[in-house]
This record gives sequence, C-alpha cells and structure tokens, in this order.
Amino acid sequence: MATKKVKIRAKIKNGVAQIKALMPHPMETGTRRDATSGEVIPAHYIEEVTCSLNGEVILTGHWGPSVSKNPYFSFNVLDAKPGDTISITWVDNLGESSSGEAVLK
Repeated sequence: MATKKVKIRAKIKNGVAQIKALMPHPMETGTRRDATSGEVIPAHYIEEVTCSLNGEVILTGHWGPSVSKNPYFSFNVLDAKPGDTISITWVDNLGESSSGEAVLK
C-alpha cells in the first residue's frame, strides 16, 4: 500500500497548541469478509502513533484494530510557541509507516 502523508493542522491560543491530525489508513480488523469471494480480509491497522515537539517525543499511543478507517486524532500541547515543530508518525502491524509535520504559527 502506498502510504499517504499524515495531514496536520495546528494553532496556538493562549500558549496552548491545538493539534488536529488525519491519518489516511484502511484500518482493517481482520474479521470482515470480502463481499464477492467470502475470504477474510487480513488485519491491517495502526499499532503505534508517536507525536513529537521539536524532535522530543511528547506522546505515544498504542492502537489496535478497533480504531476506524482514516483515523482523526486531536490533542493539546501546553507552553507551545510560534515556530515550534509538531510531527506525528504512525507504524502499522505490517511495518508500514507514515508521518507529517507542521510548524506552529
């Protein structure tokens, strides 16, 4: 699967950055069946999400197959400043990964 980049929107208000991310991914549970063949669709889901501020990890999330397709993820960062860089990276159960980056304004 060709992985698409994580889309990030970030804005600062009163020293708190609100980060919003959209992670394009099929997020298959491994329990659904193909409608035409009846074959089980193999599991394919994000296992780990890592968020960094200026290269320092500030959040790590361990996900599983119950998260929906193309997950939306939002969180706040305290004491953020304009010019800081937020990056988000995910790795899935097949070893594929994607990332995105945004500079706070």
